[in-house]
Amino acid sequence: MLKLIINADDFGYSRAVNYGIIDAHKKGVLTSTTLMTNMPGAEHAYKLGKEYNHLGIGVHLTLTCGKPLLDNHQTLVDADGNFKKLHHYQGKFHVDQDELYQEWKAQIEAFLDSGLKPTHIDSHHHINNLEPMLPVFLKLAKEYDLPVRNNFNQAFADTNLITTDQFEYNPEIMLADTEVILDRYKGAETVEIMCHPAYLDKFIMENSSYATPRLEELEMLTHSKTKAKLKDADDFQLITYKDLKQG
Repeated sequence: MLKLIINADDFGYSRAVNYGIIDAHKKGVLTSTTLMTNMPGAEHAYKLGKEYNHLGIGVHLTLTCGKPLLDNHQTLVDADGNFKKLHHYQGKFHVDQDELYQEWKAQIEAFLDSGLKPTHIDSHHHINNLEPMLPVFLKLAKEYDLPVRNNFNQAFADTNLITTDQFEYNPEIMLADTEVILDRYKGAETVEIMCHPAYLDKFIMENSSYATPRLEELEMLTHSKTKAKLKDADDFQLITYKDLKQG
């Protein structure tokens, strides 16, 4: 039996995103999400997270969206105090690792201050994978004893961290036949499938380059065929990172 963590990124982005993620969990196959503690919908997400305590919730460490939680950065922000956009990190750039450590630590602490306990950490736009960011990411994972998303470009070794055997970027794999899914992850016991379900509001339409596809993902996650295949059959077990750590 293949164990699947179906994780929604961007919890906390906005109220519409939050409600979409909750419906994907409540009415569909979503088991897990990661929360952006610096975004406008964070407090709303904390409240929902306490209400739906079977949903695994981790921290979606953020460097490329919104404003930081701390206000003393020089290398992480633009002149207006906003995080620099993702394209800034496509070429040569400089990041002070201590600044990054302090900011990401503040984001984890904000999550803890809400009263929730994180199940794992990952990062918005997979920014943790870049060479200057990865040591900070791994340091915090060890410091807080948290599992991590297995999206590393380089070989994952010698970190003593908990993660899944495989990571899937494309949620459309859930539309494939059972045999195709099992063959794709042959040899793996655990797989995380990333997704971005949401309803849409003005904030996400104006601030995200990935908007309307979120509606398609929400429909897929809550569709009767998806539930019959992944939730109500014997080939898959839906779990969270909490289950992964306990196992």
